[in-house]
Parts: sequence; C-alpha cells; structure tokens
Amino acid sequence: MASTNDLKNGMVLKLDNGQLWSVVEFQHVKPGKGPAFVRTKLKNVLSGKIVDKTFNAGVKVETATVDRRDMQFSYMDGDYFVFMDMQTYDQLHVSRPSVGDAANFLIEGFTATVATHEGEVLYVELPAAVELVIAETEPGVQGDRSTGGTKPAKLETGYTVQVPLFITTGEKIKVDTRSGDYLSRVNS
Repeated sequence: MASTNDLKNGMVLKLDNGQLWSVVEFQHVKPGKGPAFVRTKLKNVLSGKIVDKTFNAGVKVETATVDRRDMQFSYMDGDYFVFMDMQTYDQLHVSRPSVGDAANFLIEGFTATVATHEGEVLYVELPAAVELVIAETEPGVQGDRSTGGTKPAKLETGYTVQVPLFITTGEKIKVDTRSGDYLSRVNS
C-alpha cells in the first residue's frame, strides 16, 4: 500500500478488482477552497487503455510489484516466443498476445524488457528503435531522393513498412517500434 502523495511515473497500481494500471502522469492540486487532490493519467498494463482518474490527497492505494527484466529473444516454439534471462539462463515462454506488436520487430538475439507480475507475463517492451534488414522491396530508382514518395518494404521479420524510394533490398534501416515507421538508413 502507498499513499497518493507517493505516486511516481511508472508506478503500477492495483485498482478496480485487481486490474493493473501504470501511472503515466500525475499532478498534486491544492485548490484555494476544499481539500487537495491528485489528478492522474493511468494506462491499463494489459490493454493499453488510458484513463484519467482523480484521488483525494493522502488516500491509500494498492501497489503492484512488476518485475522488469532484460531478456534475449531466442526462438519461436509454436505460438510461443522463448526469451532467455541473461543472468540466470532461465528460459521463459511468452504467448503471442503478451508480446503484442513487438512481434513485428523481434529477431533472434534481440534484447527486450519482459515485465512480469506474480509469475504472469504482462508485456514485452522493445527499445524505441531497432535496426533491421530489408528482405524484399522494389528496386530503388536513381534520383528519387527528394520526391518524398514511399514504397512498401518487407523486413527480415516479415513485417512490411513504408520506406523512401531510394531504399533497396539488403539495406539495414532503423524502424520506430512504437509506430512501425521508417526512421533512417543505417550506414554500416
């Protein structure tokens, strides 16, 4: 248990029949008249839904212990992604729904943050950007550097992103893992 005065960004609260909510932002408000309160923006850990919630100042809220560990993606085992803890070498099988959109950018050897609560995997988080190789795209056209046009390109993971016309098959690019957008070409 913690007081609403102790809230911090990233803290995970157990509210509404045991649902887990992460504090995205919070603000202590002391109006001139009436009691102080805490205005928060909370994100549901499992669904990603964001809600605004107001608490009276000093009210006790139940906190949840979420264990975040950096793990390396090893391989696919049927519908499960197998991650290995690099300290203990324990393997963890994570279901596709728990991996979510991160599955579009995972290749063997990538390090991701796996969050668990009471032994249950909540989500898998990748770095903000990853570097991947273009597996297949239409040939680049010389001189197509300033038109701003894009074309589809299939990444080595099988996910398709829109890239500038000058990108060719075999090139390494940087992709934003939150939006799936092309960021830049990687010079090797």
